[in-house]
Amino acid sequence: MSAGGSSAAFERERARMVDDQLARRGITDERVLAAMRKIPRHLFVDEALRDRAYGDHALPIGEEQTISQPYIVALMTSLLGLTGREKVLEIGTGSGYQAAVLGELARRVCSIERLPRLAQRARALLDGLGYANVWVRVGSGTLGWPDEAPFDRILVTAGGPAVPPPLFEQLAPDGRMVLPLGDAEGQTLTVVEHAGGTMKLTPHGDCKFVRLVGKYAWENG
Repeated sequence: MSAGGSSAAFERERARMVDDQLARRGITDERVLAAMRKIPRHLFVDEALRDRAYGDHALPIGEEQTISQPYIVALMTSLLGLTGREKVLEIGTGSGYQAAVLGELARRVCSIERLPRLAQRARALLDGLGYANVWVRVGSGTLGWPDEAPFDRILVTAGGPAVPPPLFEQLAPDGRMVLPLGDAEGQTLTVVEHAGGTMKLTPHGDCKFVRLVGKYAWENG
């Protein structure tokens, strides 16, 4: 398929991605599968990379950042356990693709990106696709979004050494956070639950993300 591609060709690639990379690897949340079957992932990458948009891998989006592998997007989203009623905080807007997936599945999404150029591009794309329930702002992700807290769910799309305290403080009682915890060489995908004021951590396998940068993570990427 050429970089330009056709709508029908991309639709076939998207369906194949969902069937082969997600459903066959254990993603069973039908709402997540439907969202990823619908969203035009190829629009979230540079035109020169669009023929690879539905492959089983991450892709560069500039600023030394990436759009995550489709399976990882699906897995992290599934672990949130969204029903459609939640307000979600996303740390690391990046391309905006994960925010679009969340926008399909949650009531409202507040997404923070520390890099202005990426934030501006993602905001324009999400607006163009009609995601009026997704808000994007530039800021430090480890500080969260205090004036919109509490959040029913929090998703962090960069790896840090520990759970940033402000994020746990902004997580609603009985809320859930999904994030990679570890060092620059690799992390463990972790579910954090706010259970009676205490933090319960459950590991869900190895992963590798770009560094989470900020006061409560790494000083630079």
